[in-house]
Amino acid sequence: MSAFFINIDPENSSYSRGATAFYRLIAVGRVVAGSLLIGVAVERWEMELLGRYFAGDALAIVAGHGRVVAGLALKVGRMLGLAEAECRFVEEAALLHDIGVCRIQAPSLGLDGGFPYIMHGIIGREILEEEGLPRHALVCERHIGVGLTLEDVIRQQLPLPQRDMIPCSICEQIICFADLFYSKSPGRIELQKSPEQVRTKLAGFGGDKLQIFDGWMELFGAALE
Repeated sequence: MSAFFINIDPENSSYSRGATAFYRLIAVGRVVAGSLLIGVAVERWEMELLGRYFAGDALAIVAGHGRVVAGLALKVGRMLGLAEAECRFVEEAALLHDIGVCRIQAPSLGLDGGFPYIMHGIIGREILEEEGLPRHALVCERHIGVGLTLEDVIRQQLPLPQRDMIPCSICEQIICFADLFYSKSPGRIELQKSPEQVRTKLAGFGGDKLQIFDGWMELFGAALE
């Protein structure tokens, strides 16, 4: 088995940490033209970054969840005709959106970080800002449910900054939408929820949340078919 590297032009990537982003390709078959890889395992820079914050089962779960969310988000982005640079960003940010889980208290994931789960968004923002990825960092903060408003934070007395944390850009909304359809529960990571299942869960958080989801379904729902 051989290993080789492909450098990515930093001018054409939203990866902005200063070092050139790369894909590490472990060749176990043949590579064909373009981006189609047959029989090749791909280790992306996002996976390497996650590997600095997670290990073992936690890494497998968070990375696996990120991959399925990224797959659906990328499908939505391409369906909408987003520019390739924006599609790359959607994929990257979706892969990293749960990086803040590394510091939460979650025995089922083998994590003993001490912070409550609801804080993983703002923790993720802090981590990715430190990594030099400020745009990706906003996705972390804004992806909880369909987004959290200042009113949500105050009314529910959440241990979060008192500000709106809602997805604003089309890329942020796409990732937030895609994330609703997948769980991090072991054994269920690749199972896609139905829109009805998502609506049932959101209903407990208020009609305004359902309105947002229903609007996203009109914009993005065709990608589920």
